[in-house]
Amino acid sequence: MKPTHKLLFVLCPMLVLGFIYYSSGKLHLPVWGQKSQNDAEGTAVALTKGAEVKRIPELETEIPVGPIVGSVYDKQGFLLQLDTKLPPELAYKYGNLSEGVCKPGYTAAKMTNIYPKFMKPAPLFLDRNFKRLAKVSNYLPPFGFKTQERIIDSILTATKNYGLGEELDSLSCKKCIIVGNGGILFNKSLGPPDRRIRCCCERGVEGFWKSVAHYVPREPTEIRILNPYFIQEAAFQFIGLPFNNGLMGKGNIPTLGTVAITMALHNCDEVAVAGFGYDMNTPHAPLHYYETVKMSAIKESWTHNISKEKEFLRKLVKSKVITDLTHGI
Repeated sequence: MKPTHKLLFVLCPMLVLGFIYYSSGKLHLPVWGQKSQNDAEGTAVALTKGAEVKRIPELETEIPVGPIVGSVYDKQGFLLQLDTKLPPELAYKYGNLSEGVCKPGYTAAKMTNIYPKFMKPAPLFLDRNFKRLAKVSNYLPPFGFKTQERIIDSILTATKNYGLGEELDSLSCKKCIIVGNGGILFNKSLGPPDRRIRCCCERGVEGFWKSVAHYVPREPTEIRILNPYFIQEAAFQFIGLPFNNGLMGKGNIPTLGTVAITMALHNCDEVAVAGFGYDMNTPHAPLHYYETVKMSAIKESWTHNISKEKEFLRKLVKSKVITDLTHGI
């Protein structure tokens, strides 16, 4: 081989490698739907009016999320500056309704206003098509139903009904009240005598997950299985509890009260709550309305993170997504 041929043989691979290296750094093509780093930072500065731009880590979730720019939203996707005002067209729509009339879609509209990722459609209970629910099918209980498919199938075969019942399902607008079991309920009435809300609150019992199934006076056809998506959404999307690979662990289980509120956000047009609130400034106050355990005992809970849960509930109350009837949140 001639010397010139040898030189070309050596130079060609070097030129190709050099071009590839240069291209990867200088000729990077932006993917459709993504902004360059400079564009994104410019947008963030414009939105925050010169405030310090803080990068928000991507949420550890299987659920699609929208873009979170600058410091307009917190880590979970809620507006940092909570807004109680609705868009003009919705404000006009609800403003024209008579006082006391149920407002269709009101809670979902208010929730979307402070949490743009909120998507209302979510089945309340599991039905015979539950295996198609991709968001929960790959999670173990309590965040999903993986490994429990056969048991759920047998239960659904016995119930044969999967809704709230014909009367409630037929309502075009639903007002819901979620009643917790906080000590704040003790000797509490909700409103003047002519507008009291009559609630039946049942105290917890030891081993309730076994005993309730034996003592609740209901026929099999009246039993429902709550969609575990609400537990998952409350924990990882709304509150921001540790993901722990989607497994139950220390401090990543929301209280049943917050799960119920999450369920109501998707299935009710207006939502009010009563009997919620943990006031750590009154450690000797009763934790629950039905017992003498003190408020300080909640600090020993290994499953719940009360402080983070309270942050979430306060967002809902402050932005008027929900109404706190007993003012405990």
